[in-house]
Amino acid sequence: MGEGMPQRGKIALVMTGGGAHAAYQIGVLLALTKMLPKTAVSPFSIICGTSAGAINAVALACYADNFRRAVSQMVSVWANFSMDQVIRADTFGLLKTGAHWMLAMMLAGLGRQNPLSLLNRQPLHDLLCRRMPLDSIQKNIDAGLIHAVSVTTSGYASGQSVTFFQGHEDIPIWQRINRVGCRERLTVEHLMASSAIPFLFEPVKIHREFFGDGSMRQMAPLSAPLHLQADRLLVIGNKPEGLGKPGRVQVDESPTLAEVAGHVLNSIFLDSMEADLERLKRINNTITLIPDHHLRDNGLDLRRVEARMISPSRDLAEVAQPYASELPRNMKLLLRGIGALHKKSSTLVSYLLFEKAYCRELIRLGYQDTLVQADSIKSFIGEGLEQI
Repeated sequence: MGEGMPQRGKIALVMTGGGAHAAYQIGVLLALTKMLPKTAVSPFSIICGTSAGAINAVALACYADNFRRAVSQMVSVWANFSMDQVIRADTFGLLKTGAHWMLAMMLAGLGRQNPLSLLNRQPLHDLLCRRMPLDSIQKNIDAGLIHAVSVTTSGYASGQSVTFFQGHEDIPIWQRINRVGCRERLTVEHLMASSAIPFLFEPVKIHREFFGDGSMRQMAPLSAPLHLQADRLLVIGNKPEGLGKPGRVQVDESPTLAEVAGHVLNSIFLDSMEADLERLKRINNTITLIPDHHLRDNGLDLRRVEARMISPSRDLAEVAQPYASELPRNMKLLLRGIGALHKKSSTLVSYLLFEKAYCRELIRLGYQDTLVQADSIKSFIGEGLEQI
């Protein structure tokens, strides 16, 4: 077992979604390894992920006995990514998908054979099966290295935000308005479901329902770590803090399909975390005004939960612009047809740019953004950390 570290309660790591944007999380994690002893176990006893962040969360849980080794494994994948490791980007694969869509439109539908997505993610499924030692999760829970790991999905039939979690036996399942927590042994299917961006990737069936990207309808992204008994939250966001909205300007041309798609994806991935953090801060402030005995006497299960967020210092869509040329030729043809390669339409590309040059730039950005805050982050995680 690796070298442990003092804890002040259970620390949860929360990782959001966003396709290729999740490479930024790897840079943050890499910087954190520089703040910990080389053989340290995971400093996070609760690990929660949504969408592509779910894949990173489960990877950390699989290697919780050695945090540095876990991050090294993740860097080796993300820093060498190519589109064909995620989707079928070859000519035959894209032509087959395109022909399926065209046939469905020409024949006014194909019944149960109607296409459900634009892109085929079989390569990602195969990669996860090869690289994820999922049996290690329960071993790490039993050894006390982690308390819980969770993956959030969105049910297409129920409209619920469903968090599948694997954790300590004393964690109860939960049910709130439009969100539930289900105890489950996590599989590759849960990861594929959580990261199934609507329209782009096919929904995944788990038990009786089809699920899509967990960021959809996730109005309370901090709900899962709180139900999993976290005392402190370290959140890795994918939106620059304080990013102001552009001023209203005169626009004469209608938006391209890519601009509309990018706007929809931003609405799914970027808008809920800041609101939930603000709500948590407001509740914390309210609790400080209520004497402890009043909380106990009235049976109110309320407690202060510290939270800290690490966010990009740059807009990740803007970071993607110089790297759009790295896309495979077939993908560039497809995206050019919907206007996605224009500068003002780079948002959609930024979510799909699973190419190593862009991923490495996001890793570098996450690493730098985290080291800038090294002192306060080390204080937040705990004492006894090595000096950088």
